[in-house]
Amino acid sequence: MKSLLLSRFLLLLPWGLIVILLLDTDSSRAPPAPPARPPQQAGPRRPALPPIYAITPTYSRPVQKAELTRLANTFRQVARLHWVLVEDAARRSELVSRFVARAGLPCTHLHVPTPRRYKRPGLPRATEQRNAGLAWLRQRHQHLPPPQPGVLFFADDDNTYSLELFEEMRTTRKVSVWPVGLVGGRRYERPVVENGKVVGWYTGWRADRPFAIDMAGFAVSLQVILSNPKAVFKRRGSQPGMQESDFLNQITTVEELEPKANNCTKVLVWHTRTEKKRPLLSKAGFAHLQSLLPGVWPVRRKQGKNRVLLNTVFYH
Repeated sequence: MKSLLLSRFLLLLPWGLIVILLLDTDSSRAPPAPPARPPQQAGPRRPALPPIYAITPTYSRPVQKAELTRLANTFRQVARLHWVLVEDAARRSELVSRFVARAGLPCTHLHVPTPRRYKRPGLPRATEQRNAGLAWLRQRHQHLPPPQPGVLFFADDDNTYSLELFEEMRTTRKVSVWPVGLVGGRRYERPVVENGKVVGWYTGWRADRPFAIDMAGFAVSLQVILSNPKAVFKRRGSQPGMQESDFLNQITTVEELEPKANNCTKVLVWHTRTEKKRPLLSKAGFAHLQSLLPGVWPVRRKQGKNRVLLNTVFYH
């Protein structure tokens, strides 16, 4: 019996080994690769935001750094904004140079002095500085092929801006306009809009101007600036309050203006004008100043208990 079982075991043993070898070979084979997926087509790429160029004239005064700090804190939150800061000076000041280095946003620091003969009261201000900013912008883009997207606006350093305004102006095709608060002796001034077109002006001063608008109330397409290389702010023949009209007359018409800010019904920028501060001297300090500079005398003395205004003196 045992010999019978042994003979059958020996007979079946080779077949068992063959089966084991076949199973081992199948398990060592790599699993079949999944079918290749067809390449996915990339979705449409979003166009890059048009850059915004803000030209800001500035000049030395006690509140200058405070004004620039407020503007920088706003501009830093705006995507793709380039600040062109132009000093009214023969050379870059240390204060503004340090400020620009720490501003934390793209900034170009220029300087050009206003000729002394144009610094008299009643004459247009910041003309040379705005023109310097325009010249820089044209030189930067003159060798690039059109069309060149972008928007330019003039951001005086005594204005306050809502962030919403930058999204409004970014879609400017040619020249866009909007209201300005705290200007012209009124709570606001604005273009009057009917059926999406500017038909007049709500203003507190000279509504007969071709463009009765504040410098803070419009933006211009970069392509328009490049297509009109001679469009600048003029000195000769320009009157105070007319620089906006003189400039816009060179590049557009009232009929072509693009109303923004909900058809010019929302105020998104204010001409705030920081209060001018007058440095004070104590009476003792004033007496010491007179001892050092005998030619200094008070013109009029607005004084409190122990203080006198420093700017009420003259030299002779």
